[in-house]
Amino acid sequence: MISLEQLKSKLQGKYDAKGAILSIYAGAGGVDAQDWAKMLLRMYERFMREHGFGFKVLSQSFGAEGGIKSATLEARGPYAYGYLKGEKGVHRLVRISPYSQKKLRHTSFALVEVLPVLEDVGEMKIKPEDLRIDTFRATGPGGQYVNKTESAVRFTHLPTGIVVSCQAERSQAQNRERAMKLLKTKLKEIALREKTDQRLAIRGKLPQAEWGSQIRSYVLHPYKMVKDHRTGLKSAEVEKVLDGKIEKFIEAEIGLTHET
Repeated sequence: MISLEQLKSKLQGKYDAKGAILSIYAGAGGVDAQDWAKMLLRMYERFMREHGFGFKVLSQSFGAEGGIKSATLEARGPYAYGYLKGEKGVHRLVRISPYSQKKLRHTSFALVEVLPVLEDVGEMKIKPEDLRIDTFRATGPGGQYVNKTESAVRFTHLPTGIVVSCQAERSQAQNRERAMKLLKTKLKEIALREKTDQRLAIRGKLPQAEWGSQIRSYVLHPYKMVKDHRTGLKSAEVEKVLDGKIEKFIEAEIGLTHET
């Protein structure tokens, strides 16, 4: 991992020094895609743990047959957003599906979204009539670990269709506070995007998690290779990459050169 001084020299964006909110969404590929999203969550957790980023999983939506439909975590540490923002995009997995009785090769997609942790969103006003609030009991895969109280919170912003949730805290009040901050962060990103004249549809900025839009491919069959399609960086050590060894891909995207 590069030094903090090297990071400062490369990361000059307005929010680069801040923490990061990283979300993963299973894309095309059914249960395989949900399993792939879970693998990506594990990869990022291991990366953050190894490199000293504090992090907390704010919410997870589990698939019926395994894996996750979505997950959001918050990473804390100097330049967490600047360091992780290049992970935003579609990630593609090619492997023999563990869910295929005929052992067929399957391609799965997951979308990664990265936002800065903003401390100045408290003044943003959201009309009560624009917000649907749902509370529920946080649960694990297969209905395990169900909370006794409905402490988990889900906010739906009706004008934009943005949905955020938080189940990381024990109390509903704390989860509401975190979910509201996350919602305001996403709304502020949209406002900033429009201000810089990137006038796309609310969901249009993010690519669809499907063929032809991936930033990185992870191939486990018929050969082993991870390739970043933006920098051209490759690695045959797929298992190590999936175990969190992704720093050379991140640093190549920042602009530090590595051998391919």
